[in-house]
Amino acid sequence: MNNKVKFQLSTMMFLQFVVWGAWYSTMGAYLGKIGFSGLNIGAAYSTINWGAIVSPFIVGMIADKYFSAQRVMGIIHLVGAALLYYVSLETDPSTFFWTLLVYGIIYMPTIALANTVSFNQMEEPEKEFPFIRVFGTIGWIVIGTIISYLNYDDSHLQFQLAAGLSLLLGVYCFFLPDTPPKSKGQQTSLKQVFGLDALSLLKSRNFSIFLFCSFLISIPLAFYFSLTGIFLGELGFENISSTMTLGQYSEIIFMLLMPLFFARLGIKKMLLFGMLAWMARYALFVLGSDGDMVAMLYLGILLHGICYDFFFVTGQIYVDNTAPKEIQASAQGLITLVTYGFGMLIGSWSSGWFLDYYTLSEAHLWKSVWLIPAIMALVAALALLFFFKDVELKKEES
Repeated sequence: MNNKVKFQLSTMMFLQFVVWGAWYSTMGAYLGKIGFSGLNIGAAYSTINWGAIVSPFIVGMIADKYFSAQRVMGIIHLVGAALLYYVSLETDPSTFFWTLLVYGIIYMPTIALANTVSFNQMEEPEKEFPFIRVFGTIGWIVIGTIISYLNYDDSHLQFQLAAGLSLLLGVYCFFLPDTPPKSKGQQTSLKQVFGLDALSLLKSRNFSIFLFCSFLISIPLAFYFSLTGIFLGELGFENISSTMTLGQYSEIIFMLLMPLFFARLGIKKMLLFGMLAWMARYALFVLGSDGDMVAMLYLGILLHGICYDFFFVTGQIYVDNTAPKEIQASAQGLITLVTYGFGMLIGSWSSGWFLDYYTLSEAHLWKSVWLIPAIMALVAALALLFFFKDVELKKEES
């Protein structure tokens, strides 16, 4: 992969996560300000998860069989720009939910498509992908800092900024390296039309266990994004978005160190340490929930590098190594479906429910709230420890 392609892919990944990061971390603070309940906020966050459930197989199949992945991405982001601007003007919970749901349905497949475009240009993904993916993290940091600098943490203007960035990314996608459909010209079955060809990977017991554990860990993951902004705001933090980007700084460090960790730890230990880090993060939030041990909160946020890189990025590389090339886009869509879809959908709704449940005289009982995802993460880690068999970075027989 030459330097020009590296620059193109890095810029793509930067913009991909800038668009998302502009509103995702701070939406809860904004919605709480305008009077949304815990369930309303959980519902709003669930739109991304519903999108991951409805769309990735279909869009993944389209990229595998009919249209170049980068063109599909471009069209999606152009439409997404209009939807983000429209949602910025809505304050009714129902209308807000349905508008953001449409956006979630078209946005979520672009994560898998961005990975597909990247992997298509690589000869050694385990060494090359972390360098490209880290620019997504840098983008999240940059936009989070900008959001706080502009005082958009609890403002509808965060969505309008995201809309402008989505428009820019939509145009840029048409200039990315071509990623043609790998299965073009082959006969299409009903199974392939719905992207279900990726389910053939479930014949591998190890892959099935990995997918199940990914589902389990994604439930507590949603608690972090849905509730942390509200949590920090109630404890008196003013620059919520920039504070949460501290986690992305650690993500950069661990992303760049991933090739070293791969060589020494292997797939299973990488995944396991990532899951245990989620448990540790929530335990630290429990300790710091009274506001007397602020250092615990910062440490919990800084654990994001291990939480995200060691499990989710490692998982993406594992899927790329496991899936045959002709269904790689659908396979990346499958992991998106299970994690950002089913897992985080349950997490988004349940986080809102638990937030309302653990409310006493309009005060949230944060110790009880954060204890729930800590236990969930521990269960997921134990499942991986006892049932997942370690593998080398090579194609597996499915």
